Amino acid sequence: MCTITVNSPDEKETFRRNLPDDYQFVELVEPGRPDWFAAACRKDVRCDVLLVSGHFDDGTEFYSDRLGARESLPVADLERASCSESCPGLFSQLKEVYLFGCNTLEAAPLRTASAEIARSLIRSGHSPADAERLSRELGETHGESNRDRMRHIFKDVPVIYGFSSKAPLGHAAGPVLERYFQSSAGAEIGGGRASAKLVGLFAASSMTAIGGLRDSDADASVRRDACQLSDDRLSSAQKVAFIHRLMRGEMAAVRMLLDRVEHYVASLSDADRKTPAVSQALDELAHDRDARERYLDFARDADQPAVRARMIVLAGSLGWLSPSEKRAELVRLFGDRLAAGGVGVSDVDLACSLGSNHELDQERARLLPSAASISKAAHAAVLACLGSTDARTRVVRALASPYDDDVQIAQTYLHHRPIGDATELRDLAIAVLRMSGSESQVRALETLAAYRLADKEILEELTQVFSLAKSIDVQRAIAGILIRSDYRTIASPELIRVLRQHRLKSPDGADVIDALLRRMLVS
Repeated sequence: MCTITVNSPDEKETFRRNLPDDYQFVELVEPGRPDWFAAACRKDVRCDVLLVSGHFDDGTEFYSDRLGARESLPVADLERASCSESCPGLFSQLKEVYLFGCNTLEAAPLRTASAEIARSLIRSGHSPADAERLSRELGETHGESNRDRMRHIFKDVPVIYGFSSKAPLGHAAGPVLERYFQSSAGAEIGGGRASAKLVGLFAASSMTAIGGLRDSDADASVRRDACQLSDDRLSSAQKVAFIHRLMRGEMAAVRMLLDRVEHYVASLSDADRKTPAVSQALDELAHDRDARERYLDFARDADQPAVRARMIVLAGSLGWLSPSEKRAELVRLFGDRLAAGGVGVSDVDLACSLGSNHELDQERARLLPSAASISKAAHAAVLACLGSTDARTRVVRALASPYDDDVQIAQTYLHHRPIGDATELRDLAIAVLRMSGSESQVRALETLAAYRLADKEILEELTQVFSLAKSIDVQRAIAGILIRSDYRTIASPELIRVLRQHRLKSPDGADVIDALLRRMLVS
């Protein structure tokens, strides 16, 4: 029985205590060794049963929440080993896999077939009805839920146990496993058949059991395609050739595999690109004009601006867009968003992220913003992200707006482009303090907390606003600013008295106001 313990050992120890001596336990994790997984694959250990214990909340890796623990198990490493068949000891004779982590077998797809996929299928000649059907099938087969990924990784394994939502922590899972073994069901371990008893005991924690993918399954081709970019036995040139073949087909399939293609292309080093075989493969792809035009048409039609931006960046990496053409395409994206209206927080976040190196500033003139567009906080923020000083002034002022949507826009912008001028920051803080006590003011105050305010006059005014506040959330936001500031310079018996006397009753126990008072009393 092989164990990978990156968090709680409770499950492993419960199995060890209850299974007979002819079960040999092998822990594959070597604390302090970064390449422990690769080292484990090189060992001549044949695993009949695999037990993995670790948090798995975001679906990308098993990890630990213990202080000082550095070991983790990325899903990408498991996929690479499975696709490459480079870890035969771990995968080749597995009968059962136990995945003790949240959402390990969650069925919700990680990606969905968005509307542009159906539109692209219609452009390629399919009828609307066929396009809808094919789009739906693509979403079902390429959605890649956590459950699908585990089935693909542990191909042909008879039983995989995991959790479709929240899993119990180790200290809670251990006693449930004890009850399972006390029921004399332990003889089932390693038999390769799902235990209804075990699943039933963990039913309240969403345990489920499935089998690994088989070659006869309908989605077997999805694994084959995914493995084309994860199989270490394939050369870089072969992987680029696969991407080229993919680009020659339906762009809908490219969209569903976009994450994997992006990741692989980004992993190609300059040295990789300069090798003759890879250079030739990339050159052939770059000169495929038909694939280029269909790809860019699809990208420009994408419903999600972030997806369109990702596809534009990828086109640049594939040689389909020069640096200047890529900049023009990205600015065209924001021009389309501004013209369509409905610009929101995600657009501002995207514009500031893509414009962080100021490369897009020189293309901003293509947008030709009107005075009306700059008057809208969201439009102004997009233009400010692309270097407009007039728009920046407008969006910074929006932090003190009475409209919560505008405050959110300003908050997002200032996260990317923080204020560096002390006078400007002081003026903005005064404007925020003069807002009416509302959800918008709380959001604005929380934004100011990141600046660790040191202006004594502002800190004193914050205290005054605290004493007059009618909202516990406003008081907490002010306390959040004070506790991050140089509060020792303002700590005084009078301030402590004000905080104690005017604090509103907390409905849910101790909070940041209590923490601030404790620190000030110590100072």
